[in-house]
Amino acid sequence: MGAIRILTIAVTIVVVAVPEGLPLAVTLTLAYSMKKMMRDKALVRRLSSCETMGSATTICSDKTGTLTLNKMTVVEAYFAGTKLDPCDDVSQMSDSAASLIIEGIAQNTTGTVFLPEDGGAAELTGSPTEKAILSWGLKIGMDFDDVRTKSSVIHVFPFNSEKKRGAVAVQLDDGVHIHWKGAAEIVLSSCKSWLSVDGSVQSMSAEKHDEFKRSIEDMGANSLRCVAFAYCSFDIEKIPMEDITSWELPEDDLTLLGIIGIKDPCRPGVRDAVRLCTTAGVKVRMVTGDNIETAKAIALECGILDANSVISEPVVIEGKVFREMSESARGEAADKIIVMGRSSPNDKLLLVQALKRKGHVVAVTGDGTNDAPALHEADIGLSMGISGTEVAKESSDIIILDDDFTSVVKVVRWGRSVYANIQKFIQFQLTVNVAALVINVVAAVSSGDVPLNAVELLWVNLIMDTLGALALATEPPTDNLMKRNPVGRREPLVTNIMWRNLFVQALYQVAILLIFDFDGVRILRLQNESRSDAEKITNTFIFNTFVFCQIFNEFNARKPEEKNVFKGVTKNHLFMGIIGITTVFQILIIQFLGKFFKIVRLGWRLWLVSVAIGLVSWPLAYVGKFIPVPVRPLPDYFKPRCCWKPPRRDEEEGGQS
Repeated sequence: MGAIRILTIAVTIVVVAVPEGLPLAVTLTLAYSMKKMMRDKALVRRLSSCETMGSATTICSDKTGTLTLNKMTVVEAYFAGTKLDPCDDVSQMSDSAASLIIEGIAQNTTGTVFLPEDGGAAELTGSPTEKAILSWGLKIGMDFDDVRTKSSVIHVFPFNSEKKRGAVAVQLDDGVHIHWKGAAEIVLSSCKSWLSVDGSVQSMSAEKHDEFKRSIEDMGANSLRCVAFAYCSFDIEKIPMEDITSWELPEDDLTLLGIIGIKDPCRPGVRDAVRLCTTAGVKVRMVTGDNIETAKAIALECGILDANSVISEPVVIEGKVFREMSESARGEAADKIIVMGRSSPNDKLLLVQALKRKGHVVAVTGDGTNDAPALHEADIGLSMGISGTEVAKESSDIIILDDDFTSVVKVVRWGRSVYANIQKFIQFQLTVNVAALVINVVAAVSSGDVPLNAVELLWVNLIMDTLGALALATEPPTDNLMKRNPVGRREPLVTNIMWRNLFVQALYQVAILLIFDFDGVRILRLQNESRSDAEKITNTFIFNTFVFCQIFNEFNARKPEEKNVFKGVTKNHLFMGIIGITTVFQILIIQFLGKFFKIVRLGWRLWLVSVAIGLVSWPLAYVGKFIPVPVRPLPDYFKPRCCWKPPRRDEEEGGQS
């Protein structure tokens, strides 16, 4: 029997020492958050990404459709050297000039126009940019079907995200026209002439080139996306028919037809969302294919750039400049970059890699197939549910169902909640483990017996692992989560604040319960009882008090850093329900399950003392939070001094959640 008793005590101590409830708590909080995030328009594809998003230090966001509404409208036009009202037709221009412009709009597009027979509004298909251009074409008198029947497409150079332009060669009765369309400054650089109002072709002088360039810059400064149209005539007889499929369309000697400015308004609430990210220590970076002036203007409008700060390279940089840097130079520039314009998908990938090498936890938004490498490389890939391709969605961790940047910020909030809830449970569980372990070990060494037997500790483990995990894992996110810095990669899961709270509560529980274990008969005035009965009453009292210490300490675990641990507690109905269920079951165990637990019933006086001792943990937790904690993580004090590095950023007390 002695050997069995020793083995039972050993197993009991081991069960208490191992925090086996942590995987359950992590899974519960991830699953709960994933379900709640669906309401905030975020579909989680990889469960672990919920927690990772809470540690994000930077978000590399697309502009179009994410920061903006992706509802594009032509609001400015500059054709034949003349600024036009977008709502007017091109009647002031010659027929030849107008027909060339309309031909370029109708033929060099991936969109279509359908006119209902009942005379209703035209139905447009294609990308938002294509639809905006086609809609403007209809306003200036374009008959889409008629234009396309008058000429036939013989070769297409699809829009290329690297070259930022696309072209089409069309056969007409009098020859071949090659129409180019794309990023205004890139198309302009290939133009050697421009089309005037009377339809004549004028040489592109340096002064006229600068005039067009200023127009592009002015449009960009007004947050307009600039698209240019150009064309050239070509003698198709120079190209053998069998070589048409591999024909490289001429792109160097073009005639500029005109430039349009497309407005894509910022999404409502984006500015507030960016401000919230900044407060939370998460830097938002815009990575877009638009020209640098447009990108800068939108970034200022969204609050990503501060109008009062210095806006120069590398804060605002072109993708080509970043791409041509050496790896070490890219690493130095990456931290400073806020806006990257005229970027290709490969530039986005290079930026993500550079930021990760600098120690950032990087989240990336993307919607195109070409964004897949960057989405896969990032710590958290966020694809767009509406405009995103299937390839982008497959490469991402989370799908933003409404394509809205404000939903990305909600994901960050929930991610931080996941991390914070895991920390709350760890603090709660470690407090129980340390207290129970020390009490049983000290009692076993001193008297050869333990006040908390195996069955009692199984019940405590049930409170701690299952019910405790469920209660703390379902804590909803609070506003305070977005007022602290992100955790980052290398910071410890158990913070100094948690160690302080743990030691304060565990020390109190160990001290008070060991006092009752050693001198409980006298303190509880049980001298008139037989030795066996007095011992049973004392052990039952210790067990009951220990459980109530955990019940009251569960409130403390809700708010590891805040002095008011009751804030919002009544709104968490599951937490209150679990506390109520635990209390009811504890009463039933003490009063009616004595034989199974090897305990006895307690009188009302001992019940009051048990509850009072547990209740002390509340004021104790309040007072304990006045104890300052160092910034340096506790485990680092046990390492050589040379191994510790100061934190990367200023932190509040304790440094993290």
